[in-house]
Amino acid sequence: MLNKTPFWKYILVIFVVGITALYAMPNIYGEDHAIQISASNNATVSEELKTSIERSLKDKGIEIKGIELENERILVRLLDSDTQLVARELIDSTLDNDDFVVAMNLAPDTPDWLEAFGANPMKLGLDLRGGVHFLMEVDMNSATTKAYEDVVGDFKLQLREERIFYRTVVQNADSVDVIFRDADMLEKAQFYLRNQFGNLSITERDDLTLRATFLEARLAEIRDAAVKQNVTIIRSRINQLGVAEPLVQKQGQERIVVQLPGIQDTAKAKEILNATATLEFRMLDEKNDVRDAMRGRAPAGSEVIYHKNGQPYLLKKQIMLTGSHIIDANSGVDQYGVPNVSIDLDSKGGAKWSKATKENIKKPMATVFIEYKTTGERDVNGKLVFEKKEEIISVATIQGQLGSSFQITGLDSPTEARELSLLLRAGALIAPIQIVEERTVGPSLGKENIELGMTAIIWGLAAVLVFMLIYYRAFGVIANIALVLNLVMIIGIMSMIPGATLTLPGMAGIVLTVGMAVDANVLIFERIREELRDGRSPQQSIHFGYDSAFSTILDANITTFIAGLILFAVGTGPIKGFSITLMIGIATSMFTAIIVTRVLVNSIWGGRRVTKLSI
Repeated sequence: MLNKTPFWKYILVIFVVGITALYAMPNIYGEDHAIQISASNNATVSEELKTSIERSLKDKGIEIKGIELENERILVRLLDSDTQLVARELIDSTLDNDDFVVAMNLAPDTPDWLEAFGANPMKLGLDLRGGVHFLMEVDMNSATTKAYEDVVGDFKLQLREERIFYRTVVQNADSVDVIFRDADMLEKAQFYLRNQFGNLSITERDDLTLRATFLEARLAEIRDAAVKQNVTIIRSRINQLGVAEPLVQKQGQERIVVQLPGIQDTAKAKEILNATATLEFRMLDEKNDVRDAMRGRAPAGSEVIYHKNGQPYLLKKQIMLTGSHIIDANSGVDQYGVPNVSIDLDSKGGAKWSKATKENIKKPMATVFIEYKTTGERDVNGKLVFEKKEEIISVATIQGQLGSSFQITGLDSPTEARELSLLLRAGALIAPIQIVEERTVGPSLGKENIELGMTAIIWGLAAVLVFMLIYYRAFGVIANIALVLNLVMIIGIMSMIPGATLTLPGMAGIVLTVGMAVDANVLIFERIREELRDGRSPQQSIHFGYDSAFSTILDANITTFIAGLILFAVGTGPIKGFSITLMIGIATSMFTAIIVTRVLVNSIWGGRRVTKLSI
């Protein structure tokens, strides 16, 4: 019999519509003004801290909507932005700023039962949610300087192993000089270094000196690695701010774009993003007294650095290994329950580490955490001035020759091991960064954009609904139901896709989709009218109307989808936002126009004796 829908199609429609409606629901509940507290350094976020913060807020008469501890972060939900500012000041004055990060943001007010399904609201772009946009520039001079420091260490280590004697190794701004006492050693060193360091140009100078400079290809690799490494670290730091869907990407050769939707505390964001950290492994100087060094009589090759607990140590200036060679780090405990950190190095770092540790078995080694923070001042070139802070985070004894995998022991607690593994795994920023451009979009402007966009969608939807109802009558009602379901499905799918972000151009894409979604139904309904005019029965008209219009609908939507795919591939920012909603809208409109409306039409008119259609 014509126009009978198989049972599986009913199940398909119910399942797809139900799932997308479920994941669209969190968008109804909006967001709360919130304050997030997360730990830094060796501090921990606990139930006791949560209780203490809650008590402090209540004692000051600050009404809170809720407070929760999850994923080692405390989230305080407040009623409005004014209360949020007051609460932020109070929490800031209560906590140690060196141990905790206190940031203001917006938190989704999704009910627990929806979160149990993994349902969350759509990610909104900067233009809709408000937030901050940073354009950051990597200090390439520091990157190349650091690379030349590594060359100095490599030269000293390998020349000693080959028993090639030199007078001294000097690092210049853009080169490394190795000075010899005689021509024979210079000739041996020149032959050896040229074979071992293919990325360096080794040239002989008149004064028994070999000068090493990076080849242009290697300099380009160093600069590219510096930017990519900074991108990775910035992403990990942004987690402290509680940004749901940040944008961090490379722009050009030396710059990084950072967009933080929902962030209201730009000062805290700048403080966290500007901090530049690296790690170094260095040997302790056991031959000299640290107390003499503290009195100003430090040996030429050593310096005093303090442990995080305040104890001074005398360390050799020569760097055994930097954090740039670490590819993975995980905390754990040994068979005796003592906390440790397991580290994996890249191939170059493993070879270097093996040679260095072979010469220092049973000797103490320090892991030095180095952080660069901006002073707020600028130099004569207009670039920010950074101050350097060094701190020993671990002192351990080398038990044997180490390779690409080894462990750091001597840690006080599992928490310290976990924090150290996070620092190591995050990698080392080999170049400071500075903010060269900053734009802030207030939440009120974002809210206004949302309201304007929603108004456009509602008016566009209403106009289409009225037209379809008047022009196609009962079949117009079917098309309108499909159109509303199509809108729900777009929102649900946008909420389900992890990387999808709704922007203002994306809302324009939804408005366009609302108009385009009824195109397929118009084609089908007009074809049904033609079949009726040709004298076919209502059942035959419905059947041939859907079947004959299918190929035309498919061709038109595929070409538009391909255009959207190209826009997504080659476009950036707003263009991508528009193309995402356009492509999702095309897919959902095909489903609702061809399958959903067919199921509804067959449910009402299919399998019955019908003499007239209201179309």
